[in-house]
Amino acid sequence: MELTRRDAAAALAAIGATGGVALGVRRAGDARGDRESGSESGDDDPPTDDLPDDAAVREAMRSVAAVVYPGGVSGIDGFVDGFLDGRLDGSAHDEGIRSAVADVEAASRSWYDAPLVDLPAADREAVLRELGVDTAEENPHGTTAERVRYYVVNELLLALYASPTGGELVGIENPQGYAGGAASYTRGPP
Repeated sequence: MELTRRDAAAALAAIGATGGVALGVRRAGDARGDRESGSESGDDDPPTDDLPDDAAVREAMRSVAAVVYPGGVSGIDGFVDGFLDGRLDGSAHDEGIRSAVADVEAASRSWYDAPLVDLPAADREAVLRELGVDTAEENPHGTTAERVRYYVVNELLLALYASPTGGELVGIENPQGYAGGAASYTRGPP
């Protein structure tokens, strides 16, 4: 099953994120170049020097998606990038994602002496298990395992299963926010 950027946009729409607008603004900003590179941030903004930049977050999230998504799924990189276009928006949620990714990267470097993206899939999965993410409850303000579960693993699973293609994997023909047409409403239950 191939995921596309269109699936990412549908997933963003389903969760109420303004991904299309964010993508358009991000691309317009990229076209202008980095003329204003951070000059608009005020002195009241919390320091984020230790948080990973967009490229590092995208690499880490793609690496995690490759191990948490079902085996028959392809097109993961473009899908995750498209979804993150609407999530890396300077909000508190964005900062939570960056912080959780930093925690995963720190564990990977500490335990395996390499960044997450450089590890084989089995070792990436082991990093998540050793953090306790596989058994942790999601909590945006909890322990490291709970925050990684909330901001990294559940974020990726939300993106997948809120998309039309990902929804098909679990029998959700028309995920919320994705119209399926009149034919889907006139059929009886399966």
